[in-house]
Amino acid sequence: MSRSYKLILAALTVLLLSFAVNVSASFSRASASHILVKDEAKAKELLKEINEEGADFAELAQTHSSCPSGKKGGSLGSFSPGQMVPEFNDVVFGAEYDLNVVHGPVKTQFGYHLILITERS
Repeated sequence: MSRSYKLILAALTVLLLSFAVNVSASFSRASASHILVKDEAKAKELLKEINEEGADFAELAQTHSSCPSGKKGGSLGSFSPGQMVPEFNDVVFGAEYDLNVVHGPVKTQFGYHLILITERS
């Protein structure tokens, strides 16, 4: 590989990485709901109920989530980057994750989350 090719490749890599950082950093607030369960199998089962059977996310959160937010249908309200554990934060503020789609299971120190991002600004 020629030296100039390597320099161009390095420059493009830096440019793409800085774009990715700037896109995700451009969100200063988000609103999300989640369902927290202890094991991945249960999270996958609930995700299947949502995606294939049309189950209501909030109802499943009330019934199955081990987080106190489950009583509110899993709603965590609005928060800023860095307020949640890194794995959760990366999904909620990651530009590659669509709004109003259930993402997961996402493993954190608390268990497995199904995350519904409802707003970013």
